[in-house]
This record gives sequence, C-alpha cells and structure tokens, in this order.
Amino acid sequence: MKHVLSIRDLGRDDVPRLFALTADLKARQKAGTLVMPLRGRTMALVFEKPSLRTRVTFEVGMVQLGGAAVYLSAQEIGLGKRESVPDISRNLSRWVDVITARVFSHQTLVQMAAHATVPVINALSDLEHPCQALADFFTLWERGMDLAKLRLAWVGDGNNVCHSVLLLAALCGTSSVVACPPGFEPEPGIVDACRGLGGRVRVTSDAREAAEGADVIYTDTWISMGQETERERRLEAFQRFQVNETLLGFAAPSALVMHCLPAHRGEEITDAVIDGPQSVIFDQAENRLHAQKGIILGLLGGARGLALDAPLRD
Repeated sequence: MKHVLSIRDLGRDDVPRLFALTADLKARQKAGTLVMPLRGRTMALVFEKPSLRTRVTFEVGMVQLGGAAVYLSAQEIGLGKRESVPDISRNLSRWVDVITARVFSHQTLVQMAAHATVPVINALSDLEHPCQALADFFTLWERGMDLAKLRLAWVGDGNNVCHSVLLLAALCGTSSVVACPPGFEPEPGIVDACRGLGGRVRVTSDAREAAEGADVIYTDTWISMGQETERERRLEAFQRFQVNETLLGFAAPSALVMHCLPAHRGEEITDAVIDGPQSVIFDQAENRLHAQKGIILGLLGGARGLALDAPLRD
C-alpha cells in the first residue's frame, strides 16, 4: 500500500494480514508489552472536520508506536484557502512521515496524495471512511466469525461509511443488503465496484427485508456534519429506518448491532439496542485505535517482525 484513501487501495490478501497485525498490536497493548517501531517518526493530522474517536485514536496510536502526531485544525491550515492543497502536501512531506486527513471533499485527499512524497491516510471524506470499516470488520473477525458466511444489513443513509463497509464486505466475501429511503441510496459507482470485486450486494427501501435473517445490522446517523439544514427533511424520510428492538427481532437470534458513532439516540437507534447485549458498538470504537496502528505500520514498513508474517487463523 502506498496510500489508504479508499478500501479499493487494499488487495484481497492485505485484509487478513492487516487483521493479524491488528490483533497482535491489540494483544501487546493489553498485556503492557508495547513495541515502539516508530521512534522518531511523525504524523500530521489535518482536520477540516472535528472528531472525538478519529483524533484520539490516531494521536494515541502514534504515541503507543513510539512516534508523535501534530494536529492541524481547519483554521490553522486553511486547505485550499490560505494555501493550495498541493503546496500544503509538499510542505508536510518535508517534515513528517505520514499525513492523515479528515476532509469534506474526497478530491482534496486525491490531490493531496498526488503531491505528497509520504503516505496519505483517509480519516474520513464525503466518499469513504476506510479506517472505520477496517476497525468494524476486525471487530467481527476477532470474535471468530467467518466473514465469507455473514449477511450484513445496512439500515439508513447510504453514506461514506456505508460505501467503505460495502467495499470491504465485497473483499471479505460478506453478503450485504442496504435499506435506504428513496434518494438516499449508496453511490451507484460504489455498488458497481463492489460487484466488480465479486461482492454480493443488494439495495432495497424495506428495512425489515434487509434485517430478515441478518447476522449484523449496521446503522449510522441520518444527519452527518454539513447536513444540519436538511434535518427535518431527513428525519421524515428516515423514520421507518430506526434500528430498534422490533427491527432487531427480524435478524438472526445471535445478530450483532454496529454503529460508527456518534449516535443520535432515539433517532437512528434506540437506547435499548445501543446499550443491549447484541451491541458491539463500543468494541468498534476501541478497535479504531488498533486497526489504525496496523494501517500506519503497514504504510511505514514498521510491521516487519510482527504478526504481518504470522500464520493466520483458519
């Protein structure tokens, strides 16, 4: 991997290797036997959008790997306003070893990567959120679930997280059904890309149909940052797509519930479900830390001698 802008930057064989590495890093952190292969290495965190999980997990991850991170807010750096994206990218490449960017437009990332001489990681764009999807599927994998036999139901907005989840599902052999109100489906190009990878993906407007027999039900906020003016229209459109105990009752008895957070409790998901026994939502949040450390090491070559070369599970 040169950059991680999209799940499409990963090969099919990269995923199990990354999961094995992530499991190794997580086990070492839990045991208090951290390895620090990135001593003296630095990351720039370029954030046009604020975040709790993304900022904390990348900063803490770099510290745990022995490196350091520098946070640059939208006001400080002014992407494309105070200075052009290519010039910012060229400057940062002279000072840091990796750039992680959380941006509004995916094209900003593409432009940044085109002019960077160091790896660029997508920490969220309007098109994808690959770090989130990798943490999500690792959460399922570490529970011993056979990803190629799973049926995943996405219920709600066909947004950037949905795109990355669908693409990774296709790479892992997971069957996916997306239930969205008309006009809120995932991008047709993403669905086509999933099918091009051999993925089994179907789009419907019926939440119950998607949930029927599902092993995993995944939802996300109906109103993302920048969509606040659409709040009333979206609340009306999505009212039949809430993940609640009734909808969960149509899924497999052992079905797991996922959400990338932050959650708007009482809107896309109820308290009873998010805090219930089938929720792995906070496991997902924890695993952002470990999965992202795996991504960083994979890009910077710091994974040599760790679990990247270890035997994988059957």
